Amino acid sequence: MLDCLMSVEEKALRDEVRTFVKEDVDSQLLRDMDEDKVRYPREFLEKAAARGLLGLRFPDKYGGRGMPWVSEIIALEEVGVLGTSLGCLYSLVSIVGEAIDKFGSELLKEKYLRPTIEGRLMTAEALTEPRGGSDFFGATCTARKVDDYYVLRGQKRFVVGAEGADYFMVYARTDPDGPPHRSISAFLVDRSPEVQVEYIYGLMGTRGGGTGRLVFNDVRVPAENLLGEENNGSAIFYQMMIPERMTSAGGAVGMGRAALDVAARYSMRRKAFGAEIRNFQAVSFKVADSATCLDTARGIIYLAARSVDAGDPPGRSRRLVSEAKKVATENAWKIVNNAMQIMGGIGYSNIYPIEKMLRDVRLIMIWTGTNEIMDLIIQHEYYKELEKEGFKGRDIEFDAPEAEQVDEKVYE
Repeated sequence: MLDCLMSVEEKALRDEVRTFVKEDVDSQLLRDMDEDKVRYPREFLEKAAARGLLGLRFPDKYGGRGMPWVSEIIALEEVGVLGTSLGCLYSLVSIVGEAIDKFGSELLKEKYLRPTIEGRLMTAEALTEPRGGSDFFGATCTARKVDDYYVLRGQKRFVVGAEGADYFMVYARTDPDGPPHRSISAFLVDRSPEVQVEYIYGLMGTRGGGTGRLVFNDVRVPAENLLGEENNGSAIFYQMMIPERMTSAGGAVGMGRAALDVAARYSMRRKAFGAEIRNFQAVSFKVADSATCLDTARGIIYLAARSVDAGDPPGRSRRLVSEAKKVATENAWKIVNNAMQIMGGIGYSNIYPIEKMLRDVRLIMIWTGTNEIMDLIIQHEYYKELEKEGFKGRDIEFDAPEAEQVDEKVYE
């Protein structure tokens, strides 16, 4: 986030997270994760927790700091420079924590939320299924009520953190005959022998975050681990899309910033035709374009965060959050590609981290809802707002010279 938008307290938080990222994360860890030598960096989250940097938005009584979304995105940008794996694992505390904080009982908050923020429990969200990703309400994983527990059966895949999580947030169908939006529930499911974790993916990037498949073989889940009301998982899902997409957007800005820093500094040292390449417009204009993309993303994320913090109507916040995710992730992709073009062949090698960033950043336009889904939400909420509110100011349609020729305004 830009200094002009930050308070003294927010700048202090930025510096605090920046120090953690600089001092507590070894470069060798990042290399080992990318080579799949490390599948789940539990110590990273434990160190963040030791500094009190997990779950910033949650109440003090559960170990958080009671901060607003604006503060969290400041932290997310700093963590984002580490890449998508660590950024996602850091964000899972905020994502799963959102569901527990807003829909969980006091028992669940003490049993799961507090130790997660304190770094004693690791968590993961199980949402996507083999049969589909964007079609969330077509889920086939089931949970059948028996006495005081549910029997969970089915599969989830692309679960970041599956390898090391102590518990999972899982959506499952609890009413096989009900309409899609009124038949799914959300649960907290402890790791157990009945929860089979399969580490089967060879990922292009975003490695080392323990991404895997979960197979639930008649897992018994206590009824008290139900989040919210039975068959009302849609309310939780829609709420969860705020932290899902805001954390993606914030992390994307961090990665874009890191790529631009590397490439711009390279352009200040690299010489060709007797001059530093920063002096060539083909290079400097890519830097200008990237800086503009970066600041544009920061602006829309800040706007979305302010909207959520201010309690704007849900539709408007949903639209702005979707815009933030779309703009930030697509701009990050553009910035990383610009960085590689600026650096040429050496940028395509592992001498510099740009090639890893390119592999990492490609995923964030897909996960937490593809950017095509973001477009769907944006236009839907915009049209809905337009129909509801009409013109807020001057109706400029009637400023046209022949505006009164109503016979020429044919709509059917």
